[in-house]
Amino acid sequence: MKKLKLMDYEILYELMKNARRSDRQLAKILNTSQPTVTRKRTFLEKELIEGYTAIPRWEELGYEIFAITLVKSKSVLGSKEKYETVRKRGMEWLMKQPNIIMGGGCRGSGVNSFMISLHKNYSDYDEFMHNYRLELGDTSDEVQTVLVNLGGRELLKPLHLKYLAETRKPSNSK
Repeated sequence: MKKLKLMDYEILYELMKNARRSDRQLAKILNTSQPTVTRKRTFLEKELIEGYTAIPRWEELGYEIFAITLVKSKSVLGSKEKYETVRKRGMEWLMKQPNIIMGGGCRGSGVNSFMISLHKNYSDYDEFMHNYRLELGDTSDEVQTVLVNLGGRELLKPLHLKYLAETRKPSNSK
């Protein structure tokens, strides 16, 4: 990938704040021409932007629980072939779960993988974890989950990328 320039970062950050903005609107905000924004946006979409998505008010869609699940996989899996088989099985299960919005390997706190998922209610979460134990329980030594009440008073800052974009300054731009 080419090295990003300052304008590339500025366009990316504006899109993180609001991806619905037109190239004309972005050009006005960034004090540049619309063709420049269109060209750079096309580059970013090809090289850097994974996709555009809406960030809903989860509770309005009926989701009450945001779960962060940390897993310590069994350390003795045997051969490399067995490890790859278990890894493939885990990836296939993960990709079949539409309520998991992110998952993968991690380091720290004695765990080596994680899942972030959304659930309609506690029963839905409980069924999800039951299915996890049935499908992948034999590969895990320990599973810990933090549950966040999406509709409660304790959620002080909802999930959104605009916060990152508002404070981020490009470090390797010219």
